[in-house]
Amino acid sequence: MPRRAVVIGAGTAGVLAAAALAPVVDEVIVLDRDDLPGGPDHRRGVPQGRHAHLLMAGGLEAIDALVPASVDIRDHLRDAGAKEISLAKGMLALTPEGWFRRWSRDGHHMVTCTRALLDWAVRTAVMRYRGISVHRAHARALLGSAARVTGVRVGAVGGAGFAPRFTALEGLRVSADGAEADLAADFVVDASGRGSRIVTWLEEVGITGVQERTLDTGLVNSTRIFRTPPGAEGWPLTLVQPDPFTGEPGRSGMVVPIEDDAGGARWMVSFGGSRGGEPPKDEEKFLQYAFDLPHPIVGQLVAGAEPLTPVFTSHSSSNARRYLEKAPAWPDGLVVLGDALATFNPLYGQGMSVAALSALALARTVRDRWGTPGLARRAQREVAKPIEAAWTLAVSSDVLYPGIVGGGPTLADRISARYTRRLVRAATGSYPAASALWDVTSVKAGPLRLLRPAVVTAALAGPPLPRLSGPPLTRAEHEILRRLTDRPQPAPYPPPPPRGPDHQP
Repeated sequence: MPRRAVVIGAGTAGVLAAAALAPVVDEVIVLDRDDLPGGPDHRRGVPQGRHAHLLMAGGLEAIDALVPASVDIRDHLRDAGAKEISLAKGMLALTPEGWFRRWSRDGHHMVTCTRALLDWAVRTAVMRYRGISVHRAHARALLGSAARVTGVRVGAVGGAGFAPRFTALEGLRVSADGAEADLAADFVVDASGRGSRIVTWLEEVGITGVQERTLDTGLVNSTRIFRTPPGAEGWPLTLVQPDPFTGEPGRSGMVVPIEDDAGGARWMVSFGGSRGGEPPKDEEKFLQYAFDLPHPIVGQLVAGAEPLTPVFTSHSSSNARRYLEKAPAWPDGLVVLGDALATFNPLYGQGMSVAALSALALARTVRDRWGTPGLARRAQREVAKPIEAAWTLAVSSDVLYPGIVGGGPTLADRISARYTRRLVRAATGSYPAASALWDVTSVKAGPLRLLRPAVVTAALAGPPLPRLSGPPLTRAEHEILRRLTDRPQPAPYPPPPPRGPDHQP
Protein backbone atom coordinates (compact mmCIF):
# COMPACT_ATOMS: atom_id res chain seq x y z
CA MET A 1 0.00 0.00 0.00
CA PRO A 2 1.36 3.50 -0.81
CA ARG A 3 2.91 5.45 2.04
CA ARG A 4 0.78 8.43 3.09
CA ALA A 5 1.55 11.43 5.31
CA VAL A 6 -1.03 13.95 6.53
CA VAL A 7 -0.04 17.49 7.50
CA ILE A 8 -2.46 19.62 9.52
CA GLY A 9 -2.10 23.26 8.50
CA ALA A 10 -1.19 24.85 5.15
CA GLY A 11 0.81 27.78 6.48
CA THR A 12 4.54 28.05 5.88
CA ALA A 13 5.35 25.50 8.59
CA GLY A 14 2.85 22.98 7.23
CA VAL A 15 3.91 23.41 3.62
CA LEU A 16 7.57 22.96 4.59
CA ALA A 17 6.64 19.83 6.57
CA ALA A 18 5.02 18.51 3.39
CA ALA A 19 8.27 19.25 1.54
CA ALA A 20 10.20 17.35 4.23
CA LEU A 21 8.02 14.26 3.82
CA ALA A 22 7.48 14.27 0.05
CA PRO A 23 10.77 12.50 -0.82
CA VAL A 24 10.04 9.51 1.48
CA VAL A 25 6.30 8.93 0.99
CA ASP A 26 4.06 8.46 -2.01
CA GLU A 27 1.40 10.95 -0.99
CA VAL A 28 1.23 14.01 1.28
CA ILE A 29 -2.22 15.35 2.11
CA VAL A 30 -2.25 18.87 3.58
CA LEU A 31 -5.38 19.88 5.50
CA ASP A 32 -6.46 23.45 6.19
CA ARG A 33 -9.69 25.14 7.28
CA ASP A 34 -9.23 27.97 4.78
CA ASP A 35 -9.46 28.15 1.04
CA LEU A 36 -5.94 29.02 -0.04
CA PRO A 37 -5.62 32.08 -2.29
CA GLY A 38 -4.35 31.58 -5.80
CA GLY A 39 -1.92 34.48 -5.45
CA PRO A 40 -0.10 36.44 -2.74
CA ASP A 41 -3.25 37.44 -0.85
CA HIS A 42 -4.00 37.46 2.87
CA ARG A 43 -6.17 34.79 4.50
CA ARG A 44 -8.02 34.62 7.79
CA GLY A 45 -6.14 31.72 9.38
CA VAL A 46 -2.89 33.66 9.93
CA PRO A 47 -3.35 35.90 13.02
CA GLN A 48 -0.06 37.76 12.48
CA GLY A 49 -0.43 37.83 8.72
CA ARG A 50 -0.89 41.60 8.38
CA HIS A 51 2.23 42.48 10.37
CA ALA A 52 5.93 42.69 9.57
CA HIS A 53 7.69 39.39 8.83
CA LEU A 54 11.42 38.92 8.49
CA LEU A 55 12.87 35.77 6.96
CA MET A 56 16.32 35.33 8.44
CA ALA A 57 19.29 33.88 6.58
CA GLY A 58 19.20 30.56 8.43
CA GLY A 59 15.53 30.15 7.59
CA LEU A 60 16.11 31.02 3.95
CA GLU A 61 18.88 28.41 3.70
CA ALA A 62 16.65 25.80 5.33
CA ILE A 63 13.80 26.51 2.92
CA ASP A 64 16.18 26.31 -0.03
CA ALA A 65 17.27 22.86 1.16
CA LEU A 66 13.64 21.72 1.44
CA VAL A 67 12.13 22.88 -1.85
CA PRO A 68 12.72 20.94 -5.07
CA ALA A 69 16.23 21.26 -6.46
CA SER A 70 14.86 23.01 -9.55
CA VAL A 71 13.92 26.04 -7.39
CA ASP A 72 16.38 28.61 -6.01
CA ILE A 73 14.22 30.04 -3.24
CA ARG A 74 16.18 33.29 -3.02
CA ASP A 75 15.63 33.99 -6.71
CA HIS A 76 12.04 32.77 -6.46
CA LEU A 77 11.27 35.26 -3.68
CA ARG A 78 13.08 38.14 -5.35
CA ASP A 79 11.31 37.46 -8.64
CA ALA A 80 8.01 37.64 -6.71
CA GLY A 81 9.01 41.06 -5.35
CA ALA A 82 10.59 40.36 -1.96
CA LYS A 83 13.50 42.53 -0.81
CA GLU A 84 16.86 41.26 0.42
CA ILE A 85 18.30 43.41 3.21
CA SER A 86 21.89 43.52 4.48
CA LEU A 87 21.97 43.64 8.29
CA ALA A 88 25.35 45.39 8.25
CA LYS A 89 24.71 47.92 5.47
CA GLY A 90 20.98 48.12 4.90
CA MET A 91 19.56 48.48 8.41
CA LEU A 92 19.23 51.32 10.92
CA ALA A 93 18.75 49.81 14.37
CA LEU A 94 18.39 51.67 17.66
CA THR A 95 18.94 49.21 20.51
CA PRO A 96 18.54 49.90 24.25
CA GLU A 97 22.33 50.42 24.24
CA GLY A 98 22.47 52.82 21.32
CA TRP A 99 22.55 52.81 17.53
CA PHE A 100 24.23 49.97 15.67
CA ARG A 101 26.87 51.13 13.26
CA ARG A 102 26.80 50.24 9.57
CA TRP A 103 29.77 48.27 8.34
CA SER A 104 31.42 47.78 4.96
CA ARG A 105 31.94 44.10 5.77
CA ASP A 106 28.86 42.01 5.21
CA GLY A 107 27.78 38.42 5.58
CA HIS A 108 24.26 38.65 6.99
CA HIS A 109 21.04 39.16 5.05
CA MET A 110 17.32 38.77 5.54
CA VAL A 111 14.29 38.81 3.26
CA THR A 112 11.39 41.20 3.79
CA CYS A 113 7.94 41.06 2.20
CA THR A 114 4.34 40.63 3.26
CA ARG A 115 3.44 37.34 4.90
CA ALA A 116 0.98 36.76 2.07
CA LEU A 117 3.74 36.90 -0.52
CA LEU A 118 6.04 34.66 1.52
CA ASP A 119 3.38 32.00 2.07
CA TRP A 120 2.42 32.02 -1.61
CA ALA A 121 6.01 31.88 -2.86
CA VAL A 122 6.97 29.01 -0.57
CA ARG A 123 3.75 27.12 -1.33
CA THR A 124 4.17 27.42 -5.10
CA ALA A 125 7.76 26.19 -4.81
CA VAL A 126 6.86 23.19 -2.63
CA MET A 127 3.87 22.20 -4.77
CA ARG A 128 6.30 21.31 -7.56
CA TYR A 129 6.86 18.06 -5.68
CA ARG A 130 4.70 15.26 -7.03
CA GLY A 131 2.20 13.71 -4.65
CA ILE A 132 1.35 16.77 -2.51
CA SER A 133 -2.28 17.91 -2.44
CA VAL A 134 -4.14 20.45 -0.31
CA HIS A 135 -7.70 19.86 0.94
CA ARG A 136 -10.10 22.02 2.91
CA ALA A 137 -11.07 20.25 6.11
CA HIS A 138 -11.03 20.77 9.88
CA ALA A 139 -8.82 18.40 11.91
CA ARG A 140 -10.75 17.28 15.00
CA ALA A 141 -8.78 14.45 16.59
CA LEU A 142 -5.96 11.99 16.15
CA LEU A 143 -6.67 8.38 15.32
CA GLY A 144 -4.76 5.58 17.01
CA SER A 145 -3.41 5.03 20.49
CA ALA A 146 -0.64 6.04 22.86
CA ALA A 147 1.62 3.64 20.97
CA ARG A 148 0.93 4.85 17.44
CA VAL A 149 -1.05 7.52 15.60
CA THR A 150 -2.73 6.06 12.53
CA GLY A 151 -4.48 9.06 11.01
CA VAL A 152 -6.70 12.08 11.59
CA ARG A 153 -10.42 12.54 12.16
CA VAL A 154 -11.60 15.50 10.11
CA GLY A 155 -14.76 17.53 9.76
CA ALA A 156 -16.22 19.33 6.80
CA VAL A 157 -15.76 23.10 7.00
CA GLY A 158 -18.91 25.16 7.39
CA GLY A 159 -21.21 22.15 7.26
CA ALA A 160 -21.02 22.11 3.49
CA GLY A 161 -19.66 18.60 3.18
CA PHE A 162 -16.36 17.46 1.76
CA ALA A 163 -15.17 18.29 -1.72
CA PRO A 164 -15.52 15.36 -4.16
CA ARG A 165 -11.78 14.99 -4.62
CA PHE A 166 -11.41 14.66 -0.86
CA THR A 167 -14.01 11.90 -0.57
CA ALA A 168 -12.23 10.08 -3.38
CA LEU A 169 -9.08 9.64 -1.26
CA GLU A 170 -8.10 6.04 -0.67
CA GLY A 171 -8.57 4.79 2.89
CA LEU A 172 -11.13 7.47 3.82
CA ARG A 173 -14.10 6.44 5.96
CA VAL A 174 -16.88 9.02 5.87
CA SER A 175 -19.52 9.06 8.63
CA ALA A 176 -23.13 8.29 7.75
CA ASP A 177 -24.15 11.95 7.94
CA GLY A 178 -21.15 13.03 5.86
CA ALA A 179 -19.99 15.52 8.52
CA GLU A 180 -16.85 13.65 9.63
CA ALA A 181 -14.32 11.30 8.13
CA ASP A 182 -11.42 9.18 9.34
CA LEU A 183 -8.34 9.65 7.17
CA ALA A 184 -5.71 6.94 7.55
CA ALA A 185 -2.02 7.88 7.45
CA ASP A 186 1.40 6.38 8.08
CA PHE A 187 2.67 9.68 9.45
CA VAL A 188 0.93 12.81 10.81
CA VAL A 189 2.40 16.28 11.34
CA ASP A 190 0.56 18.92 13.35
CA ALA A 191 1.53 22.34 12.00
CA SER A 192 -1.81 23.98 12.79
CA GLY A 193 -0.32 27.03 14.49
CA ARG A 194 -0.96 28.88 17.73
CA GLY A 195 -4.46 27.46 18.04
CA SER A 196 -3.33 23.83 17.94
CA ARG A 197 -5.25 21.43 20.18
CA ILE A 198 -2.37 18.97 20.29
CA VAL A 199 -2.26 18.63 24.09
CA THR A 200 -5.96 17.72 24.17
CA TRP A 201 -5.55 15.35 21.24
CA LEU A 202 -2.65 13.62 22.97
CA GLU A 203 -4.68 13.21 26.16
CA GLU A 204 -7.47 11.62 24.12
CA VAL A 205 -5.10 8.90 22.90
CA GLY A 206 -3.55 8.42 26.35
CA ILE A 207 -0.48 10.72 26.37
CA THR A 208 -0.36 13.00 29.43
CA GLY A 209 2.23 14.95 31.40
CA VAL A 210 3.16 17.48 28.70
CA GLN A 211 5.04 20.45 30.17
CA GLU A 212 4.07 23.91 28.94
CA ARG A 213 5.27 27.45 29.57
CA THR A 214 3.61 30.69 28.54
CA LEU A 215 4.90 34.23 29.00
CA ASP A 216 2.49 36.95 27.97
CA THR A 217 3.69 40.55 27.92
CA GLY A 218 0.31 41.73 26.68
CA LEU A 219 2.01 42.69 23.42
CA VAL A 220 -0.17 44.35 20.80
CA ASN A 221 0.97 44.86 17.21
CA SER A 222 -0.36 47.64 14.98
CA THR A 223 0.58 47.84 11.32
CA ARG A 224 -0.16 50.02 8.34
CA ILE A 225 1.24 50.06 4.80
CA PHE A 226 2.34 53.37 3.26
CA ARG A 227 3.48 54.48 -0.16
CA THR A 228 7.22 55.08 0.00
CA PRO A 229 7.81 58.83 -0.48
CA PRO A 230 9.40 59.73 -3.84
CA GLY A 231 13.18 59.61 -3.60
CA ALA A 232 13.19 57.35 -0.53
CA GLU A 233 12.88 54.03 -2.39
CA GLY A 234 16.33 52.87 -1.23
CA TRP A 235 15.86 53.85 2.42
CA PRO A 236 17.23 51.18 4.80
CA LEU A 237 15.07 49.04 7.03
CA THR A 238 14.60 51.09 10.20
CA LEU A 239 14.09 49.56 13.63
CA VAL A 240 13.60 51.17 17.05
CA GLN A 241 13.81 48.39 19.62
CA PRO A 242 12.04 48.34 23.00
CA ASP A 243 14.04 48.67 26.20
CA PRO A 244 13.29 45.94 28.78
CA PHE A 245 15.58 47.47 31.41
CA THR A 246 13.69 50.67 32.28
CA GLY A 247 10.81 49.13 34.22
CA GLU A 248 8.44 50.77 31.73
CA PRO A 249 6.31 49.07 29.05
CA GLY A 250 8.21 48.14 25.92
CA ARG A 251 7.51 50.13 22.75
CA SER A 252 9.01 49.40 19.36
CA GLY A 253 8.59 50.49 15.77
CA MET A 254 9.93 49.54 12.38
CA VAL A 255 9.77 50.67 8.77
CA VAL A 256 10.17 47.64 6.51
CA PRO A 257 10.47 47.78 2.71
CA ILE A 258 8.11 45.22 1.17
CA GLU A 259 7.22 44.20 -2.37
CA ASP A 260 6.09 46.96 -4.71
CA ASP A 261 2.58 47.15 -6.07
CA ALA A 262 1.29 48.69 -9.30
CA GLY A 263 1.77 52.15 -7.78
CA GLY A 264 5.41 51.65 -6.85
CA ALA A 265 7.43 51.09 -3.67
CA ARG A 266 5.79 50.49 -0.30
CA TRP A 267 6.74 50.54 3.38
CA MET A 268 5.18 48.40 6.06
CA VAL A 269 5.18 50.35 9.33
CA SER A 270 4.66 48.17 12.37
CA PHE A 271 4.54 48.99 16.09
CA GLY A 272 4.64 46.70 19.09
CA GLY A 273 3.82 47.64 22.67
CA SER A 274 3.71 45.52 25.80
CA ARG A 275 1.05 45.81 28.50
CA GLY A 276 0.53 49.49 29.31
CA GLY A 277 2.26 50.67 26.15
CA GLU A 278 0.00 49.24 23.47
CA PRO A 279 -0.08 51.00 20.09
CA PRO A 280 -3.45 52.38 19.00
CA LYS A 281 -5.72 51.27 16.20
CA ASP A 282 -6.84 54.84 15.61
CA GLU A 283 -5.28 56.07 12.36
CA GLU A 284 -4.25 59.49 13.65
CA LYS A 285 -2.93 58.28 16.99
CA PHE A 286 -1.03 55.59 15.11
CA LEU A 287 1.27 58.30 13.76
CA GLN A 288 1.63 60.01 17.12
CA TYR A 289 2.80 56.69 18.58
CA ALA A 290 5.70 56.80 16.13
CA PHE A 291 6.86 60.15 17.50
CA ASP A 292 6.58 58.89 21.07
CA LEU A 293 9.14 56.11 20.51
CA PRO A 294 12.64 56.55 21.99
CA HIS A 295 13.64 58.22 18.71
CA PRO A 296 11.25 60.02 16.31
CA ILE A 297 12.79 58.69 13.09
CA VAL A 298 9.85 56.40 12.26
CA GLY A 299 7.44 59.29 12.61
CA GLN A 300 9.68 61.57 10.57
CA LEU A 301 9.73 59.05 7.75
CA VAL A 302 6.01 58.40 7.48
CA ALA A 303 4.34 61.60 8.71
CA GLY A 304 3.65 62.78 5.18
CA ALA A 305 3.56 59.41 3.45
CA GLU A 306 0.38 58.23 1.74
CA PRO A 307 -1.38 55.47 3.73
CA LEU A 308 -2.53 52.55 1.60
CA THR A 309 -4.35 50.45 4.21
CA PRO A 310 -6.21 50.90 7.46
CA VAL A 311 -4.43 50.09 10.72
CA PHE A 312 -4.42 46.37 11.51
CA THR A 313 -3.95 45.18 15.09
CA SER A 314 -3.27 41.79 16.61
CA HIS A 315 -3.01 40.43 20.15
CA SER A 316 -1.77 36.92 19.26
CA SER A 317 1.81 37.47 20.36
CA SER A 318 2.62 35.66 23.62
CA ASN A 319 5.63 33.39 24.02
CA ALA A 320 4.37 29.82 24.44
CA ARG A 321 6.22 26.53 24.39
CA ARG A 322 5.07 22.94 24.61
CA TYR A 323 7.92 20.65 25.65
CA LEU A 324 6.65 17.70 23.65
CA GLU A 325 10.16 16.36 23.21
CA LYS A 326 10.20 15.78 26.99
CA ALA A 327 6.85 13.95 27.17
CA PRO A 328 7.06 10.73 29.24
CA ALA A 329 5.80 8.75 26.23
CA TRP A 330 5.34 9.53 22.57
CA PRO A 331 3.32 7.76 19.86
CA ASP A 332 4.99 6.63 16.68
CA GLY A 333 3.69 8.31 13.55
CA LEU A 334 3.30 11.84 14.98
CA VAL A 335 5.43 15.02 14.94
CA VAL A 336 4.50 18.58 15.95
CA LEU A 337 6.33 21.67 14.69
CA GLY A 338 5.96 25.38 13.98
CA ASP A 339 3.73 27.53 16.17
CA ALA A 340 1.95 24.40 17.39
CA LEU A 341 5.21 23.60 19.20
CA ALA A 342 6.50 27.06 20.16
CA THR A 343 5.59 30.69 19.50
CA PHE A 344 7.72 33.75 20.07
CA ASN A 345 7.29 37.49 20.36
CA PRO A 346 7.16 38.44 16.65
CA LEU A 347 9.45 41.42 17.28
CA TYR A 348 12.48 39.13 16.97
CA GLY A 349 11.44 37.88 13.53
CA GLN A 350 12.53 34.29 14.12
CA GLY A 351 9.31 32.26 14.05
CA MET A 352 9.29 31.35 10.36
CA SER A 353 13.01 30.65 10.30
CA VAL A 354 12.76 28.34 13.31
CA ALA A 355 9.84 26.51 11.66
CA ALA A 356 11.94 26.07 8.50
CA LEU A 357 14.87 24.68 10.48
CA SER A 358 12.53 22.30 12.30
CA ALA A 359 11.12 21.10 8.99
CA LEU A 360 14.66 20.54 7.73
CA ALA A 361 15.43 18.51 10.86
CA LEU A 362 12.29 16.44 10.14
CA ALA A 363 13.42 15.88 6.55
CA ARG A 364 16.82 14.60 7.62
CA THR A 365 15.39 12.32 10.30
CA VAL A 366 12.74 10.66 8.14
CA ARG A 367 15.21 10.29 5.28
CA ASP A 368 17.72 8.48 7.49
CA ARG A 369 15.40 6.51 9.79
CA TRP A 370 12.10 5.84 7.96
CA GLY A 371 10.62 2.55 9.06
CA THR A 372 12.69 2.25 12.24
CA PRO A 373 11.04 1.97 15.69
CA GLY A 374 10.92 5.23 17.60
CA LEU A 375 11.23 7.37 14.46
CA ALA A 376 8.63 9.91 15.59
CA ARG A 377 10.12 10.39 19.06
CA ARG A 378 13.56 10.92 17.55
CA ALA A 379 12.11 13.35 15.01
CA GLN A 380 10.23 15.28 17.72
CA ARG A 381 13.45 15.78 19.64
CA GLU A 382 15.25 16.94 16.50
CA VAL A 383 12.58 19.45 15.44
CA ALA A 384 12.65 20.98 18.95
CA LYS A 385 16.39 21.76 18.84
CA PRO A 386 16.19 24.92 16.68
CA ILE A 387 13.76 26.43 19.20
CA GLU A 388 16.19 26.87 22.08
CA ALA A 389 18.15 29.91 20.88
CA ALA A 390 15.05 31.80 19.70
CA TRP A 391 13.18 31.00 22.90
CA THR A 392 16.07 32.18 25.10
CA LEU A 393 16.41 35.42 23.11
CA ALA A 394 12.71 36.24 23.36
CA VAL A 395 12.03 35.16 26.93
CA SER A 396 15.13 36.60 28.58
CA SER A 397 14.04 40.07 27.43
CA ASP A 398 10.25 39.80 27.54
CA VAL A 399 10.19 38.46 31.08
CA LEU A 400 11.57 41.81 32.32
CA TYR A 401 8.59 43.92 31.21
CA PRO A 402 6.02 45.03 33.79
CA GLY A 403 2.71 43.19 33.93
CA ILE A 404 4.14 39.92 32.60
CA VAL A 405 1.74 36.99 32.94
CA GLY A 406 3.27 33.58 33.39
CA GLY A 407 5.89 34.10 36.08
CA GLY A 408 8.80 36.41 36.72
CA PRO A 409 12.36 35.99 35.48
CA THR A 410 14.32 32.98 36.63
CA LEU A 411 17.97 33.22 37.61
CA ALA A 412 18.88 31.85 34.18
CA ASP A 413 16.70 34.52 32.52
CA ARG A 414 18.45 37.29 34.47
CA ILE A 415 21.93 35.99 33.69
CA SER A 416 21.07 35.62 30.01
CA ALA A 417 19.56 39.12 29.85
CA ARG A 418 22.54 40.69 31.61
CA TYR A 419 25.04 39.04 29.30
CA THR A 420 23.01 39.86 26.19
CA ARG A 421 22.81 43.48 27.28
CA ARG A 422 26.59 43.71 27.60
CA LEU A 423 27.05 42.05 24.25
CA VAL A 424 24.58 44.41 22.54
CA ARG A 425 26.42 47.35 24.07
CA ALA A 426 29.69 46.00 22.65
CA ALA A 427 28.03 45.39 19.29
CA THR A 428 27.18 49.09 18.91
CA GLY A 429 30.88 49.66 18.25
CA SER A 430 32.39 46.25 17.46
CA TYR A 431 31.86 44.31 14.23
CA PRO A 432 32.92 40.95 15.78
CA ALA A 433 30.33 41.38 18.54
CA ALA A 434 27.65 42.50 16.07
CA SER A 435 28.49 39.61 13.76
CA ALA A 436 28.09 37.10 16.59
CA LEU A 437 24.69 38.55 17.48
CA TRP A 438 23.59 38.49 13.85
CA ASP A 439 24.68 34.86 13.51
CA VAL A 440 22.31 33.93 16.34
CA THR A 441 19.41 36.24 15.48
CA SER A 442 19.68 35.05 11.85
CA VAL A 443 19.42 31.46 13.21
CA LYS A 444 22.60 30.55 11.38
CA ALA A 445 24.20 29.55 14.69
CA GLY A 446 23.06 28.39 18.10
CA PRO A 447 23.46 30.28 21.41
CA LEU A 448 26.90 28.76 22.00
CA ARG A 449 28.15 31.11 19.29
CA LEU A 450 27.80 33.89 21.87
CA LEU A 451 30.04 32.06 24.35
CA ARG A 452 33.13 31.76 22.17
CA PRO A 453 36.18 33.30 23.89
CA ALA A 454 36.50 36.17 21.41
CA VAL A 455 32.84 37.09 21.80
CA VAL A 456 32.95 36.92 25.61
CA THR A 457 36.07 39.09 25.58
CA ALA A 458 34.31 41.63 23.35
CA ALA A 459 31.29 41.69 25.67
CA LEU A 460 33.49 42.28 28.72
CA ALA A 461 35.63 44.92 27.03
CA GLY A 462 32.71 46.95 25.72
CA PRO A 463 32.50 48.88 22.46
CA PRO A 464 35.89 50.07 21.15
CA LEU A 465 34.19 52.93 19.26
CA PRO A 466 32.21 55.75 20.91
CA ARG A 467 28.43 55.68 21.10
CA LEU A 468 26.70 57.30 18.13
CA SER A 469 24.66 60.42 18.85
CA GLY A 470 22.15 59.63 16.13
CA PRO A 471 21.32 57.21 13.33
CA PRO A 472 24.29 56.41 11.04
CA LEU A 473 22.99 57.96 7.84
CA THR A 474 24.81 58.54 4.57
CA ARG A 475 24.92 62.07 3.17
CA ALA A 476 22.13 61.20 0.74
CA GLU A 477 20.01 59.72 3.55
CA HIS A 478 20.53 62.84 5.68
CA GLU A 479 19.13 64.88 2.81
CA ILE A 480 16.15 62.52 2.37
CA LEU A 481 15.35 62.69 6.09
CA ARG A 482 15.74 66.48 6.10
CA ARG A 483 13.34 66.76 3.20
CA LEU A 484 10.82 64.44 4.83
CA THR A 485 11.15 66.17 8.19
CA ASP A 486 10.46 69.58 6.61
CA ARG A 487 6.97 68.40 5.71
CA PRO A 488 4.16 69.51 8.07
CA GLN A 489 4.17 67.32 11.18
CA PRO A 490 1.07 66.28 13.13
CA ALA A 491 0.17 68.32 16.16
CA PRO A 492 0.68 66.46 19.42
CA TYR A 493 -2.46 65.00 20.91
CA PRO A 494 -3.56 66.78 24.08
CA PRO A 495 -3.93 64.69 27.21
CA PRO A 496 -7.47 63.55 28.04
CA PRO A 497 -9.43 65.86 30.36
CA PRO A 498 -9.10 65.05 34.07
CA ARG A 499 -11.74 62.80 35.49
CA GLY A 500 -13.85 64.53 38.06
CA PRO A 501 -15.67 62.95 40.98
CA ASP A 502 -18.83 62.57 38.87
CA HIS A 503 -17.05 60.71 36.08
CA GLN A 504 -18.93 57.65 34.91
CA PRO A 505 -16.86 54.77 33.42
